[in-house]
Amino acid sequence: MSTNGPFGIDPEDFERALRGAGAELRDLLGKAGVYLDRVDHASVGSLASLLGQFVQPERSRPPQPEGETTGETGSGVWAIYSVGDSGEAMVDQVFPSELEALRAHRDNTDARRRVRFLPYGVPVSVLDLP
Repeated sequence: MSTNGPFGIDPEDFERALRGAGAELRDLLGKAGVYLDRVDHASVGSLASLLGQFVQPERSRPPQPEGETTGETGSGVWAIYSVGDSGEAMVDQVFPSELEALRAHRDNTDARRRVRFLPYGVPVSVLDLP
């Protein structure tokens, strides 16, 4: 027992276990090779069919809109505007990006003052309240 180490395991036991595991691994790889040879290569890829059992298929994505809108192309300005008592809109400031407009508007306490994208060529009257 003293020659087998502190746990009482003989070094030859390790060697026998490793040899047995190596033989089993070779057998397993041989069976996988036989399986891959049996798969019809014309209809389904052998590796794809083997791994396809473990990999989830890609999820379909929603279709993208066909054309870009004016806001997506950036052809316009971000406007901070106020709505008067009569419902007419008056532009106070314009900004090239939404971030700049929102930063300028963040400390606003006036409920009549708003931020909106305004495409080029559109009159300010579209901001009027009905």
